[in-house]
Amino acid sequence: MVVETCHGASLQYIIKNKIMNLIIPMAGMGKRMRPHTLSIPKPLIPVAGKPIVQRLVEDIAHVCKQNIDEIAFIIHPSFGKDVEQMLLNIAKSLGATGKICYQEEPKGTAHAILCAGDSLRDNVVVAFADTLFVADFNLDTTKDSIIWVQKVDDPSAFGVVKLNNEGMITDFVEKPKEFVSDLAIIGIYYFKDGKNLRAELQYLIDNNVIKGTEYQLTDALENMKNKGLAFYTGEVNEWLDCGNKNATVQTNQRVLVNCGSEISKEAEIVSSQIIEPCCIAKGAKIVNSVIGPYVSVGEGTEILNSVVSNSIIQTNSVLSNVNITNSMVGNSVKMQKTAEELSVGDYNEL
Repeated sequence: MVVETCHGASLQYIIKNKIMNLIIPMAGMGKRMRPHTLSIPKPLIPVAGKPIVQRLVEDIAHVCKQNIDEIAFIIHPSFGKDVEQMLLNIAKSLGATGKICYQEEPKGTAHAILCAGDSLRDNVVVAFADTLFVADFNLDTTKDSIIWVQKVDDPSAFGVVKLNNEGMITDFVEKPKEFVSDLAIIGIYYFKDGKNLRAELQYLIDNNVIKGTEYQLTDALENMKNKGLAFYTGEVNEWLDCGNKNATVQTNQRVLVNCGSEISKEAEIVSSQIIEPCCIAKGAKIVNSVIGPYVSVGEGTEILNSVVSNSIIQTNSVLSNVNITNSMVGNSVKMQKTAEELSVGDYNEL
């Protein structure tokens, strides 16, 4: 079986002493984030002024402490050319070559990664684009593989890893019913030689090693471990989920706390109080309002005579006489005389 192929941007490729590629599977339709994912893929939803996927690749580049040579984005073909160009621009902003890869059917994590098979070479980081993290360690590229984890209160809801006394991973356990470990896999992985991973992923496809209807990455990792590759953990300080509205609003709050305010000098703020930290984009207009804390306001949005806290307001919307918190408001929304917690998609009028 052959998975879908990739096509790349026509950017100059520079050979460096150590190559680092980044693979971002993001072909899911983000149903839990509707209505916000009806118009854009979930990884492009802004958090503190930047798309989730852009923050993710920037954070990984910071942890790696080296230039990223190539970023392969695995998407569904229905995302469209505008989304593809936006992703290529994100790669370019980091000095990397961008590639667009297609996964036409949801066949599991292993299948998704193999859709970017040409990028599975040399040093590789694989990061699923529905999570952000805060970490202060340096990536040790001498290790065969590193899997990012965080301690959780309820391991039964996650895939976890079990360690030996030397800190090496001995077992991968999916949603354990009995306690074996509280180190949950957050969906970010490093491999010193991506070719090893590619071979094991292809083995799963060729031999139809499937669970339910999906090919699982953990099966490939188990095979690699059994062949002698050593897996270690990289523990993060915070694991920030973007799986649904409440989680994304909470992630927006934590990013603002960690990164601080970003209030554009090109925003118009008149007779208003801004309770930081907040992110207010250029072209935004705030009049007779109290904004914050933990609010992100997109370009071209107007907020008049309102109180807004702990919320994400996207671009070109108009909010008048509203009092909202813990809310997400999409693009080009018109809203007035509202006082409640909301999740409003693009182009709605309330």
